Amino acid sequence: MNADDALPRDREAGTSARAPRLSRSLLIGFGWAALTVTIFSGWFVVTRFSVTRELRIWDITALRFGIGAVLLAPAVLRPGRTLPLAAWGEGLVFMLLWGMPFVLLVALGLRLTTAAQAASITPALMPVFAGVFAWAFLRERQGRARWVGYGAIVAGMAALVAAGAAVHGAPSPAGLGALALAAAMWATYTLLYRRSGLNPIQSAALICVWSAVLFVPAYWLLGLSRFSDASAGEIALQVVYQGVLMSGVAIITFNRSVALLGSSAATAIIALLPAVASLLAVPILGEVPSLPEALAIAVIVAGVLLAARPTPDRRTSPST
Repeated sequence: MNADDALPRDREAGTSARAPRLSRSLLIGFGWAALTVTIFSGWFVVTRFSVTRELRIWDITALRFGIGAVLLAPAVLRPGRTLPLAAWGEGLVFMLLWGMPFVLLVALGLRLTTAAQAASITPALMPVFAGVFAWAFLRERQGRARWVGYGAIVAGMAALVAAGAAVHGAPSPAGLGALALAAAMWATYTLLYRRSGLNPIQSAALICVWSAVLFVPAYWLLGLSRFSDASAGEIALQVVYQGVLMSGVAIITFNRSVALLGSSAATAIIALLPAVASLLAVPILGEVPSLPEALAIAVIVAGVLLAARPTPDRRTSPST
């Protein structure tokens, strides 16, 4: 056998050796994304649980970033291993996109619409914004299947909002706008993070530290706290969920999924939030989706499956 005969076999062996690693990487990425979806879905339900009782969104925001900053600050403030100023500047940008302003926008949407609508609009629009931004500014090809998926997500989201309006009344335009802006900010963060030099823990820590520095002092000075009116159990629930799961675990797991799957695929999976949040709301809040709402959620899931497909190989582009 000559060298020319052996060459294709060597290539096949190299391809087969890379395939298991690729599949394992994708599976791990989907695992991180699934954990993120579970935590994020619970956030809408748990937050709705408290803001309709004694605590307010100001308390939720203070717990989320105050406790998160305490837990994660050692990752960026250890003596002898502090981050350069450029990294802190990058962290400030990340905070503006997925820190305190994002939470306050979603909170405004929750107050002006409903938990179900908020859990549908922001997560469903986020992968659409991520795909469009990546195509427009980074010249990343999305492929026909993904564009069809984005269209299905938007159609399903619109149907879900319409079905909810038939039960709860027309949603507030300001509330819808706040949720859409939050989605665009979240999508921008995913694109920027993938190209940053920060690891998931550093990014999460910087988001929490910057948010705490800018929000917590104003929170105390303005006397916004309602902790004295809430039960110890409710405060403990929010401490664990907001301060530990959302501020630390969820940001890290989401960043890992972005790194392994890519921003478009990872954000598309997050669009499963309406389905998961609706399921969690049944036993916790007693909110049972209507048949039209359930059908709209199914359309969103179908769009997610298309939007999460791998991007086309860039080598097939005519320009290369």
